[in-house]
Amino acid sequence: MEVVTKKRMMIFSGSSNPELAREVSDHLGMRLGEVKLSRFANGELYARYAESVRGADVFVLQSHLSLPGGMSINDFIIEQLVMLDALKRASAKRTVAVIPYYGYSRSDKKALAREAIAARMIADMYESVGVDRIMSVDLHTGQIQGFYHDPFDALTALPLLVGWVKENTEGGDRIIVSPDAGRVRLTEKFAGHVGASIAILHKRRDPSQHNVSVSLDVIGDVTGKTAILVDDMIDTAGTICGAAELLMERGAKRVIALATHPVFSEPAAERLHNSVLEKVVVTNTLPIPAERRFDKLVVLSIAPILASALRAVFEDQSVSEIFQGENV
Repeated sequence: MEVVTKKRMMIFSGSSNPELAREVSDHLGMRLGEVKLSRFANGELYARYAESVRGADVFVLQSHLSLPGGMSINDFIIEQLVMLDALKRASAKRTVAVIPYYGYSRSDKKALAREAIAARMIADMYESVGVDRIMSVDLHTGQIQGFYHDPFDALTALPLLVGWVKENTEGGDRIIVSPDAGRVRLTEKFAGHVGASIAILHKRRDPSQHNVSVSLDVIGDVTGKTAILVDDMIDTAGTICGAAELLMERGAKRVIALATHPVFSEPAAERLHNSVLEKVVVTNTLPIPAERRFDKLVVLSIAPILASALRAVFEDQSVSEIFQGENV
């Protein structure tokens, strides 16, 4: 007699963003799995699953970030790797690393001699623990997908951000602004969804310094417009605040910043609060501590998009079809 094995889906959360993991599991009508996460006295990380994962498709959600006064981005990466290794050794059928924000994504190539390509190194680490699939949102550069031999689902928060713009700004009043030449394709796609023209900021960056750039000029007419800056992340906010000031100097009526990932390294919150920006719209791919929140901040939940992608992977359906209605 043929034995039919029923597929089983389980979701576990690392320590970095349990609130988002709970939202995702709620959308799926599931509960988060139980896992013991702790540290030895010398700082080494420990993970043990408190329930059987044998034969299951297991999703481990972990964003890569550093928390003030807490674990670092490197801790969270290692914690997720330890969790994935434990799953393989506990006979999980398939393991999926869900990484809403992919750490070291800016180190995707060599800009100067004798540099590391850390994003590739991270990929090698995940493949070394036998992960079957990777899932992330709005990668800093799409080429990171090519660092993996295994399937990589590159999701996007574009539908969320486009929806907010349509609901909160006037149609004929918008102009979508790229903060640099590298974001022109994203800007054009965004502008196509909201029926707006685009402008581009010409920016010079010093490759020998991190988080330092200078916006030099605006290519395009922003006079009397609501200028909407679109980027994948906001880190120290120096670039986005400088860009907003330049747009106002060039005649923009107001400036709004949109980004998927609120990295918000110091002194980002203070800069954004004191800037000419009217609103700063982000998603919850990364948790935002209370001390990094400010009155202009709008946080949209990425959980529905992640939940739909997880369901599609578990049911062996197309992930790309989730976004077909949005043409993203």
